[in-house]
Amino acid sequence: MTALRRIKICLFAGVAALAAATAGDAAEYSTPAERPNIVLIMSDDMGFSDLGCYGSEIHTPNLDRLAANGVRFTQFYNTARCCPTRASLMTGLYPHQAGVGHMLRDTKLPGYTTGLTRDCVTIAEVLHLAGYRTYMVGKWHVTHFVAPEGPKDNWPLQRGFEKFYGTITGAGSYYDPTTLCRGNTYITPVNDPKYRPKRFYYTDAITDNALLFLREHAKESSDRPFFLYIAYTAAHWPMHALPEDIAKYRGRYDAGYEPIRKARFARLKQLGLIDAHWELSPQAGDWSQVKNKAWEARCMEVYAAMIDRMDQGIGRVVEELRKRDWLDNTLILFLQDNGGCAEPMGRSRPKKPYAKYKPMGPNDLQPKIWPPMQTRDGRPVRVGPGVMPGPEDTYIAYGKAWANVSNTPFREYKHWVHEGGISTPLIAHWPARIKRRGELEDQPGHLIDIMATCVDVARAMYPKRYKGREIQPMEGVSLVPAFDGRPLRRPDAIYWEHEGNRAVRVGKWKLVAKGASGPWELYDMEKDRTEMHDLAAAHPEKVRELAARWEAWARRARVKPWPWTPKAKRRPTRQGRQGKATHKRKR
Repeated sequence: MTALRRIKICLFAGVAALAAATAGDAAEYSTPAERPNIVLIMSDDMGFSDLGCYGSEIHTPNLDRLAANGVRFTQFYNTARCCPTRASLMTGLYPHQAGVGHMLRDTKLPGYTTGLTRDCVTIAEVLHLAGYRTYMVGKWHVTHFVAPEGPKDNWPLQRGFEKFYGTITGAGSYYDPTTLCRGNTYITPVNDPKYRPKRFYYTDAITDNALLFLREHAKESSDRPFFLYIAYTAAHWPMHALPEDIAKYRGRYDAGYEPIRKARFARLKQLGLIDAHWELSPQAGDWSQVKNKAWEARCMEVYAAMIDRMDQGIGRVVEELRKRDWLDNTLILFLQDNGGCAEPMGRSRPKKPYAKYKPMGPNDLQPKIWPPMQTRDGRPVRVGPGVMPGPEDTYIAYGKAWANVSNTPFREYKHWVHEGGISTPLIAHWPARIKRRGELEDQPGHLIDIMATCVDVARAMYPKRYKGREIQPMEGVSLVPAFDGRPLRRPDAIYWEHEGNRAVRVGKWKLVAKGASGPWELYDMEKDRTEMHDLAAAHPEKVRELAARWEAWARRARVKPWPWTPKAKRRPTRQGRQGKATHKRKR
């Protein structure tokens, strides 16, 4: 490092610290000359076994390479749903503490609001105070829909990011995404002043704009570290993929669910990711009873193609880091927001004939995140069995049985807090610091640990106050000790709640329940992580102990009061039930 660069860094650190101190946001801190860049990558609606390095047949060579040269966590956890996970990831808090206990509705309850609260800070806000440049591409989904002229105080640029390209909401077409933005401005795939590819596909757009931000960083501020958050929507429904990627998997799933699931189970054991003595959870779906096997197989072909395309994009990002000689001192973290999704979007036939539409103008915003809706050139989007997924005029989810394959070897799905809903791969790659190569880390970890890890490696200061407001303390612990194979210093249990589904993990014990009134189940995670043998009746004292701990946490962490009651039906859970996109088409 040149003397001039050291002077620049020290000067910037001093200015940043002075600004923080004068604003009452944080005390002064030291800024080392060499801190890592941080690239945080999250995928969407994928199961524990969907990557090659976690047992899959899907082609993910770039993520596999990161895993082979870094550390794979075998017991890392998310929060079972899209926006609660993102709230927890960004803030280092449990989602209810950040105001996103559910799906961005105003329930008048402190843990269940329309977006991130003001007594939490994002990783971007904290690292920006520490002198990092901060960029985001992809899915935000921690605030409610906003009209073009509406308030944007919870958008990325107002929560610590300096540059943003992506979507505010949580789902939609890969060819014409709803709430697509650059900075604070809604755009369309055909009117973006900075990015107009010949063929727009959202996964590629996320990658391309991540590369754009990296190249701009090299020109504008190469003497400062950066934090880049890449939030892919792959492989969330609808099943949209490019023809050349689908072609790679043609015929791969023609034999149905069970052979793929058994092969993954064997591969997981071979890789050491699961204990050889754990039982495989029950199979969902009977291939022999499937009427339209070609359609059902095509759903999984497209799903695999979506993951494949994302992996290709991650490879391009890694190559850009390598080309600029940044890779060695960049911490790359990859994880997923929840387990495989059993939601049956678009798998039933429409009750009414398809509507007639007119082509959309270049400035017309796509107002819908699911059908009935149209393509930009005026075609109705088709749903139902037999509509082969992949093209832009289709809208299909891959279904419960394939989600069961994604979640091999675990029970349940997105929404639930059994292992199938909350287990995510975590790959950590940082050649300059992580000397373990291809090793597995078995200590349990959680999304709340990502903030603490970023603060640790960046030598940042997590503020007690930010912009005049008291800030809640971090809940997680730094994962840096685990990078070296040392014990994590976790002072408390790990907890979950989503839609009344509840769980607590302490050591080898996990207490879990379905729904607000469901009975507690108890599992020994060392002997039975697939949750096949409920020990609640055999250990009632352990159930009482852990239930009491969960209850105390629920009251402390804004889980309670909650919107679920034992006698009420579970509220609608489809992702967009918080309302249609409120922005109107704009010419």
